Amino acid sequence: MSTAEAALNRESVCPNYVGGQWKASSSGRTLERRNPADLGELIGYASLSTREEVREAVAAAERAFPAWKQQPAPARGRILLKAARLLEEQKEDLARLLTREEGKTLVEARGELVRSINTLEFIAGEARRLKGETLPSELPHNFAYTVRQPLGVVGLITPWNFPFAVPIWKLAPALVCGNTVVWKPSELTPFCSRRVAEILAEAGLPAGVLNMVSGLGEEAGDELVEHPGIAALSFTGSNAVGGAINTKAARRLKKVQLEMGGKNPVVVLEDADLDLAATSTVLGAFGSAGERCTATSRVVVVDSVADRFVEMVAGQASKLTVGNPLDPGTRVGPLVGKEQFEKVLNYLELGKREAKLVCGGEAIQGASEAGGYFIQPTIFDNVQAGSRLAQEEIFGPVLSVIRVRDFEESMAAANSVRYGLTASIFTSDANRIFQAADRLECGMVHVNSPTVGGEAHVPFGGVKGTGFGERECGSSAIDFYSEIKVVYVDFTGRKREGNLY
Repeated sequence: MSTAEAALNRESVCPNYVGGQWKASSSGRTLERRNPADLGELIGYASLSTREEVREAVAAAERAFPAWKQQPAPARGRILLKAARLLEEQKEDLARLLTREEGKTLVEARGELVRSINTLEFIAGEARRLKGETLPSELPHNFAYTVRQPLGVVGLITPWNFPFAVPIWKLAPALVCGNTVVWKPSELTPFCSRRVAEILAEAGLPAGVLNMVSGLGEEAGDELVEHPGIAALSFTGSNAVGGAINTKAARRLKKVQLEMGGKNPVVVLEDADLDLAATSTVLGAFGSAGERCTATSRVVVVDSVADRFVEMVAGQASKLTVGNPLDPGTRVGPLVGKEQFEKVLNYLELGKREAKLVCGGEAIQGASEAGGYFIQPTIFDNVQAGSRLAQEEIFGPVLSVIRVRDFEESMAAANSVRYGLTASIFTSDANRIFQAADRLECGMVHVNSPTVGGEAHVPFGGVKGTGFGERECGSSAIDFYSEIKVVYVDFTGRKREGNLY
């Protein structure tokens, strides 16, 4: 039996982790979690914790903060580095757990674990680079310098679609900066979240530095937002929830970081390598069953190559194997759960009314007799740029094709949504590459490559309705989780005269 499977059998209800102890929720309420590819397999139950349990977690984090703040930053970094080694050792078991609980294919799950390991390694190194600067003072015999200091107790609210990578890219910089944490993971992936907390504890994280409370957003999450002991909040999820968090946090003057939705375009111009563009579009649109904020949701293609391009993309999409994500040959797994499944089915019906269905458009049974949340990779053509299909985040394996006349119209269509996370352009024209990089309204631009992807040392985030606050990942991640303090040292040894401002 694997380590991850043994973790599932130890306790069918995932407990909370508070003050270094695993504690069953006092609420008695749980959420059943089944394998989304095989509804006959019960994974376990997520606790639905109370507001009081969140308060207990904040109190534990407050008690742990003074000692953790005093730990030298390189010592904090060594704990993260050990956690990276533990993730590496357990990568295959954890990938299988992730696949069974969330639905990613094994290849995608392994990729998420690699990204998590890379993030821990990079941020562990940042522990030796939490640098300030020395500055010349206007006064003689006065030394001015800056240092970074932690914020205190920070609250993290993370999604189900990347239950290892997103928590780790929030937790790692928060911890290395000297903060303590109360973390509310998604109730849809409780056992992946449990393994993250267990690995950090095994790596040597002191009791109370990390506290994990499972629960619903309207109760556990809301308490985290409203609690006066939380100095800052980092959230990844929907725009509706992110906007509500920002409104509530602003009343308490809390620092907020939000990563929200995406409606990412691929722009295909008449001089593009269509084979490359089609393959990249299929990868971006249907990988992870479209359940990622960087997924390709729209193709903006010039009329002169549109017919051929759509035919190529549809040909590749129709050959994708949809089924059990544990099977090596599967390319598209299930959606995470019933609510998301039904949401995407509703968009399929909308698309059939708004546009031309090219391929897909239906739910399928999948590999298990018990059923699963599988949807065919779907392409709609002749989608209007202002339609709901082109404007709203679907978060499923659905691609909308928007036809345009030329480069100018392609830029207008690509920018016509409220979101601004990532975009791709396929062209061989260097002038248009740089024009698009300048004009596309997004946080990340890919040239002749898919909208998906990122690296641990590179900033991640969007603009417009997608992102608010400092960027995640890379050295930029440190900015959100620390404050700059200025120190003036007067070494005259006597009273100064005159105007000191």
